[in-house]
Amino acid sequence: MTHTMTALITGAGSGIGRALAIEAARRGYTPILVGRTKSSLLETQALVPDVQARIVVADVTTAEGRHAIVEAAGHRLDVLINNAGTLSVGHLRDTDDAALEQMCATNLVAPMAVTRDLLPALRQAQGRVANIGSVFGDIAYPFFAAYSATKFGLRGFSDALRRELSGSGVGVTYIAPRATRTAAEAEFAALVEPLAMTLDSAEQVAAEAWAAIKAGRRESFPRGKERLFVKVQRLFPSLVDRSVGAQARDTRTLRALEPVSKA
Repeated sequence: MTHTMTALITGAGSGIGRALAIEAARRGYTPILVGRTKSSLLETQALVPDVQARIVVADVTTAEGRHAIVEAAGHRLDVLINNAGTLSVGHLRDTDDAALEQMCATNLVAPMAVTRDLLPALRQAQGRVANIGSVFGDIAYPFFAAYSATKFGLRGFSDALRRELSGSGVGVTYIAPRATRTAAEAEFAALVEPLAMTLDSAEQVAAEAWAAIKAGRRESFPRGKERLFVKVQRLFPSLVDRSVGAQARDTRTLRALEPVSKA
């Protein structure tokens, strides 16, 4: 009996999640599309007409949502991609409790809880967990303080889980894209130029993520200067302190933040 490979993707209604679903279908997986908005998930489903993609309307931050996800995955799951995330940008002093709690709940607590709940199905398939982090999970950026903290946490979770599951047949890949052209770009668009950000397409991120998943790599970083900066950050963090600190103090950066701070 031929086994149909399945890939469950959270945040599949748009952006990187949608691109990950399309790439999954291209590689022969049946995607299980998870998100909070049914209409967005249906749009993603329509983009993969040649596979029997399933949709699960669920909030990954709730126990009820995670129960629905487990029910949809069934007894066997080949790939879990924890992609759902949220972002709030600006001075920490202007970040309210609701934004802090939402980022922590969505970007960090939910991936841990979803992975925990799906471990039996992943073990059955000897599958793989892929956590979509960020370059900001290595290079902590000013004005992205809480977001960076959640991605640092996700990277730590990925490393710890990989070691915990060693010998079980379940692998863990941490994927760290740089800034990406998605709807979330609107949150930081004013900072792209003053912080000299390079933006990738969601399709490029998805292709590189799936290449890392299929190769069984422990982590994946974008090609280019960011990969070098990650190495410098790990070896000589004070150099990054000086460079990024100067960007944070630059008048162009502070002017770009003014509309965000007043929002």
